[in-house]
Amino acid sequence: MLQLVSKSMYGIDLPAALGAKVNEFIIQGQFWRLFTPMFLHGSILHLGFNMYALFSFGPGLERYYGHGRFLALYLISGFAGNVASFIFTANPSLGSSTAIFGLLGAEGVFLYQNRSMFGEVARRALSQIIMIALVNFVIGLQPGIDNWGHLGGLVGGSLIAWFGGPLLRVEGVYPDLSVVDGRSRQEVWLSNVIVFALFVILAGMVILLRSG
Repeated sequence: MLQLVSKSMYGIDLPAALGAKVNEFIIQGQFWRLFTPMFLHGSILHLGFNMYALFSFGPGLERYYGHGRFLALYLISGFAGNVASFIFTANPSLGSSTAIFGLLGAEGVFLYQNRSMFGEVARRALSQIIMIALVNFVIGLQPGIDNWGHLGGLVGGSLIAWFGGPLLRVEGVYPDLSVVDGRSRQEVWLSNVIVFALFVILAGMVILLRSG
């Protein structure tokens, strides 16, 4: 909304100008540009496509992760994708697809690690996720699409999910059975902190190398 208002009033997309991933500005110290691109989009169509993707599998994943855990997954995945984009491509970029690819990776890891719980449903869903990722990476070969950002988000989300995502198990005695998450709170937050710190270190090292 702010982007549209800015364009109509001033003839310039001010939020994008101040928050898009632009490598030279990040090197100069505008580190917020490794976070803010996930809240910006190039057009209504771009926003609509990403919101549809988020709506398609986000609510199901959030149900198992919980609100706070899901938000951390989203934000760290988006950051990881922007760091990868910063490292591997000089092109400016913006959009929430870095975070959405993180959720896609986390969904795949969740289904794989809990395949004994979901059975054949997990196998089919995992195949669909792999196909969706491959198709999107092929589409991303076109100019103007940040495949490195997508890949970074996918890796970040997958790492968080692998080490801190829900591990479901059944507890109780029939008929009083319940499904619980076997991950400890320490494992959950440690995985988030470590993955976030990993990408902070990578970004810091590249900034130091390029600013020297």
